Amino acid sequence: MTESLTSRGKLPPWEVAELPEPLPFSVRNAFKIIGPGAIMLAASIGGGEWLIGPATVIKHGPGVLWIATVAIVLQLIFNLEGIRYTLYTGEPAISGIMRLRPGCRFWGGAYVLLTAMQLGVPALAPAAAVTVFGMIQNRVPESAPSDQEWQDVADAGAVEAEGLLREQQATAAADNRFNLQITYGIIVVTLLMLMFGGTIERMLEWSSWFMIAYIFIFLIGVNVWFVPASQWWVTLRGFVSFGEWPTGVEPLLMATFFATAGSGGIGNLTISNWVRDKGFGMGAVVGAIPSAVGAKEVRLSHVGKVFAITADNLRRWRVWWHYVVIDQVWVWALGCFCGMFLNVNLAQAIIEPGTDLSKIGAGAFQAQFMAKYFWSALWILGLLNGFWILFSTQLGNTDVLVRTLTDTLWTASSRVRSWRDGSIAKVYYSLLAVFTAWGLVAVHLGTAMTLFKYLGTMAGVVMAIAGVQLYLVNTRLLPRELQPSWWRKAALLLCSVAYGTMSLIAITDVVRKWIG
Repeated sequence: MTESLTSRGKLPPWEVAELPEPLPFSVRNAFKIIGPGAIMLAASIGGGEWLIGPATVIKHGPGVLWIATVAIVLQLIFNLEGIRYTLYTGEPAISGIMRLRPGCRFWGGAYVLLTAMQLGVPALAPAAAVTVFGMIQNRVPESAPSDQEWQDVADAGAVEAEGLLREQQATAAADNRFNLQITYGIIVVTLLMLMFGGTIERMLEWSSWFMIAYIFIFLIGVNVWFVPASQWWVTLRGFVSFGEWPTGVEPLLMATFFATAGSGGIGNLTISNWVRDKGFGMGAVVGAIPSAVGAKEVRLSHVGKVFAITADNLRRWRVWWHYVVIDQVWVWALGCFCGMFLNVNLAQAIIEPGTDLSKIGAGAFQAQFMAKYFWSALWILGLLNGFWILFSTQLGNTDVLVRTLTDTLWTASSRVRSWRDGSIAKVYYSLLAVFTAWGLVAVHLGTAMTLFKYLGTMAGVVMAIAGVQLYLVNTRLLPRELQPSWWRKAALLLCSVAYGTMSLIAITDVVRKWIG
């Protein structure tokens, strides 16, 4: 019976091994073991919490923050259920999905496509570049004159004003060229960082803890010093104002907010890949993706290993699960709530309601306002904070993209596993080189905010599909003793319905506008 289940999807049956003994459960040992949640938090906080969250609240008011509450809770359960499969098998969640009908080639190809569609454009690199531009030039990049401004000048016949607009246009073009050069540099630095650290997960973990520490120390400091207590209460109340829906809302913005108030889409699935590489549960016996420089000999099995259901193994399972809960609830989920609260709370205190943040340098808007209203030195400190927030997401998203494609191809294709001497690291870095080159072209496709809205829409589509699939994986492939409770199963299905509905509304609205 077990073999018939595990062979489904034209993947080989799982092997059998012993579940590794975790460190005795304690807070001290938890700090030694946790880490994937920090990587995921660093990759999450740049888009939803820094860009879309403030943009949505400034436009529609803090009452919409309940959407972030629902999103983070649903994504937390989604994450835990993906990790559940990995703890038992050592395989990432997508490998479990590939065991479902109609098979690994179909679902492998589907997730390669979905991953490329969601993360194939480095949306956060241009936003991070704005912060570097600001530190170098001591200002945000100049924006080009709008069509309406040109029309107003032409109608008035104001020659002098037309000359000023031409100067503004020339400055904006020069700023755009310089900002693109910085963007290229950030993309290349991302590639270089992913080459070091023993395993890629370890490098991401170290850098994520550093960036998270700076981000939260800065955000807590400026919120305590500059935001009145009354504003804190207004922001907090927004997180529980369930059902409040503003008039004149942009469906695409709300769908992006719902998808990225946390991680969103492929990023949620990839937590199981990082958990495997960190060595949680059966991940410790299947291997990891090594880095290009400084790595010991590390191999990664393309098929998982499972353990027998015994009293001792169930005891070990419960200890591993305690560590997973700390990593996901107290690091990732709490970090997402705090990151959203601190960024939105600060934005409401310094930015006029109704301001269109898409017209302000996305990586520098908070620094710009803080320096104007509070203290000029916050210009550099705020820009540095914005850089770490956006760069951490750029770094994490790049790894999510390449790691997901690598693991999917490695699991599904024997041809890929035999390519380049059977080294998964060579597959990973070959794909990384390809997408780095593509990223240098893709950043020309739109502004950071525009690109990120597209990313968020695709993230919602992924959540809608994968929620049902995780339900099937964990109810059909896992032993009864390890399957989720009824309310967790219901939450997975609710996750799919919620994200599917929101994405459908947003896509329908975009298509309607395009046709109109």
